[in-house]
Amino acid sequence: MMQRPAGQQGGPMRGGPMGHGPMMGAPVAKARDFKGTMRKLIEYLGAYRLAIMIVIIFAVASTAANIVGPKILGNATTKLFEGVMAELRGTGTIDFDYIGRIALITLGLYLLSALFAYIQGWIMADVSTNISYRFRRDLSEKINRMPLKYFDGTTHGEVLSRITNDVDTLNQTLSQSLSQIITSLVTVVGVLVMMLSISWVMTLVALVVIPLSMITVMLIVRQSQKYFKQQQDYLGHVNGHVEEMYGGHIVMKAFNGEKESIEKFDGSNNMLYDAAWRSQFLSGLMMPVMMFIGNLGYVAVAILGGYLAIRNAITVGDIQAFIQYVRSFMQPLTSLANISNVLQQTAAAAERVFEFLDEAEEVKETEAPIKIENVQGHVEFQDVHFGYDPAKPVINDFSAEAKPGYKIAIVGPTGAGKTTMVKLLMRFYDVDSGRILVDGHDIRDFTRKDLRKMFGMVLQDTWLYNGSIMENIRYGRPDATDEEVIAAAQAAHVDHFVHTLPDGYNMVINEETSNISQGQMQLLTIARAVLADPKILILDEATSSVDTRTEILIQRAMDSLMKNRTSFVIAHRLSTIRDADLILVMKHGDIVEQGNHEELLAKQGHYYELYMSQFKRQGEEALAV
Repeated sequence: MMQRPAGQQGGPMRGGPMGHGPMMGAPVAKARDFKGTMRKLIEYLGAYRLAIMIVIIFAVASTAANIVGPKILGNATTKLFEGVMAELRGTGTIDFDYIGRIALITLGLYLLSALFAYIQGWIMADVSTNISYRFRRDLSEKINRMPLKYFDGTTHGEVLSRITNDVDTLNQTLSQSLSQIITSLVTVVGVLVMMLSISWVMTLVALVVIPLSMITVMLIVRQSQKYFKQQQDYLGHVNGHVEEMYGGHIVMKAFNGEKESIEKFDGSNNMLYDAAWRSQFLSGLMMPVMMFIGNLGYVAVAILGGYLAIRNAITVGDIQAFIQYVRSFMQPLTSLANISNVLQQTAAAAERVFEFLDEAEEVKETEAPIKIENVQGHVEFQDVHFGYDPAKPVINDFSAEAKPGYKIAIVGPTGAGKTTMVKLLMRFYDVDSGRILVDGHDIRDFTRKDLRKMFGMVLQDTWLYNGSIMENIRYGRPDATDEEVIAAAQAAHVDHFVHTLPDGYNMVINEETSNISQGQMQLLTIARAVLADPKILILDEATSSVDTRTEILIQRAMDSLMKNRTSFVIAHRLSTIRDADLILVMKHGDIVEQGNHEELLAKQGHYYELYMSQFKRQGEEALAV
């Protein structure tokens, strides 16, 4: 059945105090190799070197124009103050022309700053989106080159997280945080220079506030960080419980597990509430405390500035400009305090993406592939050895031959290696030693695409996607016409039930495949195999999910489909393979018996025991006859 990949618990923290980067105090995953990862990321960004340089230039220009504004505006304030004082003394008037020019110049600077910031943001958005597109494209292409072994040991949610959460983190950092870092650095340096140009004494007083603010932030972060970590952990527990209970809600209801489920959820939810409340409360203290400390700095600056103005050391406009600079000095400092978290989060996300891109790929295709025009379907296994872990072999010295048109049944207890043989045949895995031949050619001498074109598969675990019934059947042969799809559906006894559905062949199967039955899903996958018209068939108990009447119909369709085709049937119900040309009995990766149904029963060996365990009465009657 088509399943929804498991989502990640929690996900990355977003939206810090200024709306960019992680919230200060939030737990941040750290990269194991920070320098190496950042080096790789810079190399990956090499194609956008020119665009990033332009962004830096515009960011510097925008910030510089913004920084100069208060200083120029201070001249207007000074001129206004002098004019007012002159009027009071009767020695002059306010020079509104001068003030107007200053106001226009300041307005022009701020407009220019806004324009540069817009251009910078537009270019960076284009670059970051393009990089995200490249990352997702590279990851998607990488997935198709990965061996099946990787996915056997990695959850779907983990792979999905690389493509979504990690790439989104990189996108957010590049589009927002990179520009913010550049702007913050330029602002801090520029504002500090402007403050020193006004009064070094006032600058020292203003800077005393900074260590006080940093100490306060560190104390709050130290307390809140453990609660943020707990919040993410408990959020994972809550999400996991909800997903688990929703996925198995029928079983949960059948065993009256509602009360226990609710109690477990309430326990996790209460712990999540407690941790979330503490973390949000402590992080919420940060800005008010920093504003209070900042206001103390403004008071000190205002008092000192007034004193210096009285002594004619500075002008009134300088005080106004200095206070503006102090206000604009604290914000980038707060942002710069987050740089470590931002870079660590970025490096951690980039490392996970690059790790996936660096994973070992499938064995490369042969440089001189073989192409067979008319596949006969002659399959041979010659001394095949294989183990998912080389130290723990699953298949030992497996040898068998399937002549063209033969129906080969593979039987045995769970874990005997039946499905493994199919994976080797389709070259989802390569053998450790030995060979598998198709029409006398080693399957490694074909391209994987050409090899898999020879096979049609109908598995016990059906897979359909969110599309119409017509599209799902056509998946077996994308260039098939509607008439060919319908003909395949008729051969698989699909056509009848499709006409009972609301939109017939155009009915869309929903994402959960809950609008058709399990048996109908199985019929559709069989129709897909019929449409593919393969030379070799692989059937994994294809009729296990249908009722008895449908099973008879499908068995007839399968018998018709298997004519003149080599067929490998993994059988769990031995009644379905009595007419097999060859039955391979597997146990612990070895073929312990082989022959047809009558020959194996006569031996009274492993096959006999399997058969009698399923059909004891019928077997006794057969032996009595």
